Amino acid sequence: LYSFGVFFSPILTEFGWTRAQTSAAYSFCIILSAFLSILVGRLTDRFGPRLVMTACGLSLGLGYVLTSWITAIWHLYIFYGLLIGFGMSGAYVPLLATVSRWFIKRRGIMTGISSAGGGVGAIIIPPIVGWLIYNYQWRTSYMIMGIVALLLIIMSAQLLKRDPAQIGLAPYGGNTEKNDTGNPEADSYSLTESMHTWQLWVLCAIFACNLLPLSAMVVHIVVHAIGLGILESSGVKIIAFIGAGGIIGRIILAGAADRIGNKTAIIIGFSLMMFSMLWVTISRELWMLFIFGFVFGFSSQGLISVMPLVISELFGLGSLGALLGIVNAGGAIGEATGPILTGWIFDITTSYHWAFICCAVLSFIGIILTILLRSTNGLRLKKEES
Repeated sequence: LYSFGVFFSPILTEFGWTRAQTSAAYSFCIILSAFLSILVGRLTDRFGPRLVMTACGLSLGLGYVLTSWITAIWHLYIFYGLLIGFGMSGAYVPLLATVSRWFIKRRGIMTGISSAGGGVGAIIIPPIVGWLIYNYQWRTSYMIMGIVALLLIIMSAQLLKRDPAQIGLAPYGGNTEKNDTGNPEADSYSLTESMHTWQLWVLCAIFACNLLPLSAMVVHIVVHAIGLGILESSGVKIIAFIGAGGIIGRIILAGAADRIGNKTAIIIGFSLMMFSMLWVTISRELWMLFIFGFVFGFSSQGLISVMPLVISELFGLGSLGALLGIVNAGGAIGEATGPILTGWIFDITTSYHWAFICCAVLSFIGIILTILLRSTNGLRLKKEES
């Protein structure tokens, strides 16, 4: 997903499309994948991750292969926006929902480790793609990426199982008696019950408060650095610091949630994000922006890995995939709004200062919403009494 920016320039050069026309395919991919993740999560709950990830891997790989043959802008929207959008819907929800079902003890650290793959990809894939484009041109590079995605994702998907009960085991940290695997989903809320709780929609708002600043910074921070007189080649390294901080944040923040609780971990994440957004408003040197990038990546991407944990804590595991998809879609509204809102504020103020302040305010709102979040146990007791 992070390689699109590397392909951006050669595609513009060959076809002469506007930046808005070309980047719209990426935006379409993001929005589609987020809302399809609700369906993909529901299918994972019912049929398991093997079938779902095989279909997503097939769509992703074919999307990249077919993108290598585009000759018109609508080809890009269909092959990249639609096919890759469907493929990317499996990158977060099915995998983390499956990890949650396999672990009771140390669920947080396991979720963090698995989700850190996204941060690793953000660091290593763009340079590899850049090398491929330099040596083999962009069409061949897309073809290679598609073939690799088809092979690796589909082959790996065959190793996945929905939960350990399928092979006669209990989740790690659960009852390990050979004939007593238990049913960790017995006390779960159904999808319909969960959608009637205010907690689910607060989680959507919390995730939007996280993803709006994240997308805004990924798109605008390099341009902001250039405006401060920093070379573009140096400004791009800020993204690498965001990725590096994200890898560590996903593991440490999710792991800490096992010890200090999910709500506390979320509050810490938003507090660090708010600090980083205030810090960037006074940053004028490259080293200061590197500090911003690391702290911001640690907090914003660390929060992503905590989301499955708090959802499973509040609603159980029965409909975790679908619920994670709903929360992911809610966050995607913020993710899609972030770059546009930030650009609009810059256009009317000729500065990113107030855009950064708005992101800091959103972090504070995320803290307040998290503090207000309450357990769903009381709602269940009231229902049973009635």
